[in-house]
Amino acid sequence: MLKPKKLTKKAQVLAAAVDREKLYGVDEAIALAKANATSKFDETIELALNLGVDPRHADQMVRGVVTLPKGTGKDVRVGVFARGAKADEARAAGAEVVGAEDLLETVQGGTIEFDRCIATPDMMGLVGRLGKVLGPKGLMPNPKLGTVTMNVGEAVKAAKGGQVEFRVEKAGIIHSGIGKASFPAEDLRANFDAFVDAIVRAKPAGAKGKYVRKVAVSSTMGAGIKVDTTEVAGA
Repeated sequence: MLKPKKLTKKAQVLAAAVDREKLYGVDEAIALAKANATSKFDETIELALNLGVDPRHADQMVRGVVTLPKGTGKDVRVGVFARGAKADEARAAGAEVVGAEDLLETVQGGTIEFDRCIATPDMMGLVGRLGKVLGPKGLMPNPKLGTVTMNVGEAVKAAKGGQVEFRVEKAGIIHSGIGKASFPAEDLRANFDAFVDAIVRAKPAGAKGKYVRKVAVSSTMGAGIKVDTTEVAGA
């Protein structure tokens, strides 16, 4: 019989700091997550929601984009498939990687040097060949998410300015970073509210019963902190 793994001293401290049975208020949970972020790097404060949906059914899929008002604290690398003036517009807006057939070959070769991918509509015939590469990584441009657009400059700035995509996983869970532990608590709360509001507004017609079932906040290396859903707007 395998012996249970012994917790490290840090893990013991984190476990003792969080009452696993308690439902915390939003502000209290954020403060506790910040306090538990004691690593040498600036940990991400993460938000996870368990939704009452079954994403195997098309009418229960939850997907979209939201702009976090206080930003993500991350440097987002943007790749853009475009030609001519639109390629110049993307570069001027700060896109790190811009191209057409040359970028296609780079990605097909296994090199992906961007975290968000944007394309002009006329490039989708080309980008479509990369579905098996970009799709599993969640990088495939999508007009519903604003990443297939002629307004590439605005799309690049949005991607770099705090816009994040969300998509429910098989188990009905959505999770995302909402900022860094170094952010003021009020900034993290503003991002928390914006993210939850976007999830609530994206409630699919096929969802039955309670929509937001569980909410938890944590830091990258910290313990999960359960949030009282009665404090979550729209839950």
